[in-house]
Amino acid sequence: MKQSERGDAAQPATFGPGGPLKGRAAVPGDKSISHRALMFAAMAAGRSRIEGLSEGGDVRATAEALGAMGVGIARRLGGWDVDGVGAGALLQPARALDMGNSGTSTRLLMGLVATHPIAATFIGDESLCRRPMDRVIAPLSRLGADVAASAGGRLPLTLRGLSGAVATEFRLAVASAQVKSALLLAGLNASGTTRVIEPVPTRDHTERMLKAFGADIETGAMEDGERLVSLKGEAELTPRIVAVPADPSSAAFLIVAALIVPGSEIRLDGVGVNPTRIGLFETLRAMGADLTFENPRDLGGEPVADIIVRHSPLEAVDVPPEVVPAMIDEFPIFFVAAAFARGESRARGLAELRVKESDRIAAMARGLRAIGAKVEEAEDGLAIEGSGGDPLPGGATVASELDHRIAMSFAVAGLHCRQPLTVDDMTPVETSFPGFTATLRALAAA
Repeated sequence: MKQSERGDAAQPATFGPGGPLKGRAAVPGDKSISHRALMFAAMAAGRSRIEGLSEGGDVRATAEALGAMGVGIARRLGGWDVDGVGAGALLQPARALDMGNSGTSTRLLMGLVATHPIAATFIGDESLCRRPMDRVIAPLSRLGADVAASAGGRLPLTLRGLSGAVATEFRLAVASAQVKSALLLAGLNASGTTRVIEPVPTRDHTERMLKAFGADIETGAMEDGERLVSLKGEAELTPRIVAVPADPSSAAFLIVAALIVPGSEIRLDGVGVNPTRIGLFETLRAMGADLTFENPRDLGGEPVADIIVRHSPLEAVDVPPEVVPAMIDEFPIFFVAAAFARGESRARGLAELRVKESDRIAAMARGLRAIGAKVEEAEDGLAIEGSGGDPLPGGATVASELDHRIAMSFAVAGLHCRQPLTVDDMTPVETSFPGFTATLRALAAA
């Protein structure tokens, strides 16, 4: 049997045409918020409670790494209790921290370790070890952290933190919520005020949650669309109860599935609709999607809503550059929606997708061509001539490239192909959406 790079047996799965998707589905907790909830609870002195935490492999990697540095984390009564140690009190880990496939875990924990007097070695699977970490290494080195990385700024790497670090100002050349968050996590245990200037606003879960935990943090707009985040260091965070919304990035796959399969109508409850995360939803609406938010409300400082989506004829769209940061993780499934739209859709400015869990531009171009879509690949994006709503031929085996979003995207595409397609390995999906295949098939069988 074929083995994945993680050492697990590969799990191929076939997805083909069936009935419309109907009913209500549960979506895992937001992965981005889950990582942050664990880390901020770890930096609060005392016990925090987290409800709705994502239980995929990526978030487990964060929890296990924090546990190795002295943080008590235990599942109790359907939620998670975190016994935080307070900023500056992480312990020297006795072993390397295995990040699995999680770039978010790696970059954010590097920030956390950077201002602690400990050394941590970060390792990961082969896919993660191909991803460059220079965007985090360079600014953390300015704070005084000593980083010894593998060639190209990659894992495995060892980071030695600095006790008594002095806060500074960072101007990000490329908008990145992960880099911003790593610097703010480092700033929690630095003296003075850390200032991060980002060229355009990125997802703001870190800022919202730090404020909820009692940090002295301010945000504001600057000239030319830049955004300033200021955090007062040597913070004393207060334990709290955190409710994690359902993950909009995970919901996106079910939403597009309902949009492209005739006769579908589904409901997803309690999905996060933070304005910095709903670029895909806005883009789908611009394409003609029947996608509505009901019962909008606040959940622990994050806006959430119930999402109702019905099959819709989609029109091609050019994705505006200003929307790209708010849907950067959702482009693989957007490309699937575009493949079934009427006309040519274009998205550029996506060079970051080349260095995700896979080269997502190349992986999606190859897979879509294999199932009969017309695709033109550029260095920083794709142009896709849609089918006008007709099924694609299908009938191919598509490589997931050990990337959960690639695997789920082609699982969805297979639902509206004339011949079933096979995804060569669905095991990567466990990093973010355990039970995805069962959820998709339950909706199709409803």
